[in-house]
Amino acid sequence: MVCLQANETTASVVTEFFIVGFPGLQPKYYSLMAAFLLCIYIAVITGNSLIVFLFVIERSLQKPMYIIMLSLSLSDIGFCTVALPKVISRYWFNDGYIGFYICLFQRQLIHYFGTLNSLIMMIMAIDRYLAICFPLRYLALMTNRIMRLLIGFSWVTAMIAPTISLLQTVKLPFCGPNMITHCFCDSLSMNQLACADATLTNLISYAVAMFVLLVPLSFIIFSYLSIVVSVLRIANTQGRMKAFSTCATQLTIIVIYYVPRFVVYTTSNIPNAQMNSSQKIALVMFYSLLPPVVNPFIYFIRIKEIRQFFIKFCVHRNRIISKSLTISK
Repeated sequence: MVCLQANETTASVVTEFFIVGFPGLQPKYYSLMAAFLLCIYIAVITGNSLIVFLFVIERSLQKPMYIIMLSLSLSDIGFCTVALPKVISRYWFNDGYIGFYICLFQRQLIHYFGTLNSLIMMIMAIDRYLAICFPLRYLALMTNRIMRLLIGFSWVTAMIAPTISLLQTVKLPFCGPNMITHCFCDSLSMNQLACADATLTNLISYAVAMFVLLVPLSFIIFSYLSIVVSVLRIANTQGRMKAFSTCATQLTIIVIYYVPRFVVYTTSNIPNAQMNSSQKIALVMFYSLLPPVVNPFIYFIRIKEIRQFFIKFCVHRNRIISKSLTISK
């Protein structure tokens, strides 16, 4: 614990925190945990970078739905790059110390990418709503330009909610404990270490988190309920299956994203529904890391156009390599 004493009337200020990670993890498993998290990070970077690469080189993929996927992949890469390196370092090199302001910066970006993902999920649902409920007008209602504006607006406005919470956190004095019982800096973990009553700050953080979750979720529920009603009106069974299949990919991602988050935020603010630290951290890491890992695989398995182009790209690449080897011989 490192503190800096300002003067006799001013509380000392913590200059760095220590990332505890999983509190119940025994030291003999530290290297295994670091290797596991590193594999997760490599999988996230590889899978989502592939989505970005395919989008850049193939013009046929530059459509509204794929613009959403591109944005989600970039957000997932950003989140894992902010969240994982320090906790990996903590378990591999026992280097869990993080500077006070770096911790605040990490906390800001953690909540920023979380907010951004929530907004992207909302846009994703609205896009499917327009495509299925208004198929004849979809191309006019949702152009590439409109989608880029919506995504750009999300990337900018996603900073507002975390900043509101951050401004409350920086008002708190940190003069004693500096052990963050989490795998990264977040608002709840930091507020618990304050030397003053953080009840109001926690309530504001909770209200901001619920706004970020529930407002987009209300649009998502409305969109998919409308989609279900519209699909059930389709007389053709094959048409129904195709419409449901189109939504299944995105709905799976949305469920993985929202349900665990709602559980964590709710149990953290309901006295009789408290989870212990290990359970909460495990659930947070589950909903934080599972979507970035599985999203690219879901895209490749469920979306025929991406799958076909990837196969075509691999075949073309193998032909070029074969010709190069033949010429060299």
